[in-house]
Amino acid sequence: MMDERRAAMPTANKSDLGVRVVSAAIMLAVAGAAIWAGGIVFGAFVVAIAAIALSEWVALTAKMGLTLPARIAATAAGLCYVVAAVLFLILFRRIGIPHVLLPLLVTIATDSGAYFAGRSLGGPKIAPKISPSKTWSGLVGGMAAAGIAAAIWTWQFAYDGQWQGLPVLIALAAGAVLAIFAQAGDFLESGMKRRAGVKDSGRIIPGHGGILDRIDGLLPVTIACGLAWLALAALVAE
Repeated sequence: MMDERRAAMPTANKSDLGVRVVSAAIMLAVAGAAIWAGGIVFGAFVVAIAAIALSEWVALTAKMGLTLPARIAATAAGLCYVVAAVLFLILFRRIGIPHVLLPLLVTIATDSGAYFAGRSLGGPKIAPKISPSKTWSGLVGGMAAAGIAAAIWTWQFAYDGQWQGLPVLIALAAGAVLAIFAQAGDFLESGMKRRAGVKDSGRIIPGHGGILDRIDGLLPVTIACGLAWLALAALVAE
């Protein structure tokens, strides 16, 4: 996820910024094309991303000084974590493009809202020993942005642009809760990296680090959205 501490780096090399922008543009283009294509193309894309993320997870656990049983447990947990998100993403894409966009939009909104609020307002840190850059103001900003994103998604896709007060307000609250999941995923990976003594989960993306660095918030948000969808489907079926 975007790091608030980058706001405190006015001397950042312009060429590094250029690399980050180009890398981000390529990532968005490839992901967008895979989402649009759907089917086996999208499935292959998310499985490839998941495989790289899981390899980075295993590499991190290997550097964390865990006992063998703990490493096995951590690897199993990572496998369940990543696979669950992949399955829900594939399910959402089979339902339709708007469904796969929801967790993506909420995660991006959380990231952006947290970055700009943390940069503008600063203030107390949430857990400085785990992630020194994350502030409470950033969390609130991320929750607000995610709530707005979820409300707009509900208004546009669930009700075809027709205003529905209560559902949209519920979506606003749900989006804010999902932002907490996104931040929790960020803290989880930050804690692992801190214990492993590394800055990034990998170096596969120039200027951005590893795949896990980019999807740490998306994973729990996708799982939360998927579980919520299953619960709603079960209620409707009764």
